[in-house]
Amino acid sequence: MKALAKANVASRVAATATAPRVPGRVYLRMLGERVREARARRGMTRKILAKDSGVSERYLAQLEGGQGNISILLLRQIAQALDLRLETLIIEGPEPPVELMHTTELLRRLGPGKIRRAHQMLLKNFSSELGGADGDARRSRIALIGLRGAGKSTLGAKLAKRLDLPFIELDRVIEQECGVTLSVIFDLYGQSGFRRLERQCLEQILERHPRFVLATGGSLVSEHATFERLLTACFTVWLRATPEDHMQRVIAQGDMRPMAENRESMADLRRILSVRGPLYGAADIAVDTSGLSLGESFEALLRAARATAGQESARGNS
Repeated sequence: MKALAKANVASRVAATATAPRVPGRVYLRMLGERVREARARRGMTRKILAKDSGVSERYLAQLEGGQGNISILLLRQIAQALDLRLETLIIEGPEPPVELMHTTELLRRLGPGKIRRAHQMLLKNFSSELGGADGDARRSRIALIGLRGAGKSTLGAKLAKRLDLPFIELDRVIEQECGVTLSVIFDLYGQSGFRRLERQCLEQILERHPRFVLATGGSLVSEHATFERLLTACFTVWLRATPEDHMQRVIAQGDMRPMAENRESMADLRRILSVRGPLYGAADIAVDTSGLSLGESFEALLRAARATAGQESARGNS
């Protein structure tokens, strides 16, 4: 009987394990891919990440190639022995409430489509607690997102003028607050310092301006907390284009910052667009400007903005 009971307990433990056991080599390869994708979302070269993190380019190359330090595997073994996810052990700050951990586990069981529905339900039911705004207030704050070369600054300024709204460029606000250019900010504070300034300046804009058209930085979407704040407080528009169009427009602007010292610029641009695409896709609407002239792109953006505003007004009057 004891042997049978022990077997039953073992089977239940196996059935309720927090995650399937992944072989060490596979886990290190997955870890490397996550680091590489996170770097791509932020538009960072390996050289920049090495400088900001204090970790050598050689080690980063090994890590991204699936040959990370064995210590991460030892820490993972400890987590597995405790029946915990690895992130539970390495999370910064105090341990999160049990309810949050349980809710996270419930969400993990849902497919992508249902997770999106759950996300929308949370925003709908807890908008004020999350710093969000009601429908009318959100639509008075239009935020343009997308890669550099999408036309956020040019089209945003034209849209603001047509709708009689203030036009704000988030990057310019950051420079004004610090009194130096973005390149100097990155040199002085690194990527993480810039992200903190970006969030602070976004909060200032939301506090000071009830109505505007806002052009955001292309990599803002890679910072989940900042992007979530933008989504809850603003009506977001993804200005979408092909990698080729993005590259041609960046070259026309004479701005090659994301591709500096990199001979594989187009491949990098495709990779960045690939990993950021799902994030940009969280916008309220997308306007494809591929192959369009400036005038045609503006008319497409204006039609989309007006059509959505009309739908919202109709819902409010129904």
